[in-house]
Amino acid sequence: MEIMRLVVTGTVAAGKSTFIRSVSEIEVVDTDTRATDETALLKQRTTVAFDFGRLQFGQEMALHLYGTPGQSRFDFMWDILIRKAHAYILLVAAHRPGEFRQARKIITFMTQRMQIPMIIGLTHTDCPGAWSQEDVFFALGYMDDKNRPPIVNVNATQTASVAEAVIALVEQLMQKNYCM
Repeated sequence: MEIMRLVVTGTVAAGKSTFIRSVSEIEVVDTDTRATDETALLKQRTTVAFDFGRLQFGQEMALHLYGTPGQSRFDFMWDILIRKAHAYILLVAAHRPGEFRQARKIITFMTQRMQIPMIIGLTHTDCPGAWSQEDVFFALGYMDDKNRPPIVNVNATQTASVAEAVIALVEQLMQKNYCM
């Protein structure tokens, strides 16, 4: 059986844990704990190591989904998880532009360690003040539209929306002809 390892990363409260819970066929393994820093302003619990979910595609392929913590103080987990990944999705909350700089730092961190396919998942697009895809691209430093990763709107609470994002990520992986 072939196993494809996909990392779900992004800023705090962008929807990483919810994303994995929405499509996992197993009970998600998580390392959530009570938030004690500025994260508590956004949510009560936060991931401190990783989330793990699984999605089976027939008898021959399984997707292992690994969610990273959002806080940079846990970047040692980003490093561990990205080194074994085949591809990743960066979730960005479109309505919190103050976090775009952190999202850009995550992209830089991941790119410095692995050159693997990635896509951007834009969450919270239905919230007041949400930025457009084009504006998010610019905020993340993608000025040239020829060298941009794919971007998809995703509602992490809706299984169908998450499944579409996962399919887009797998398609990106296959287009790049990366071996697993």
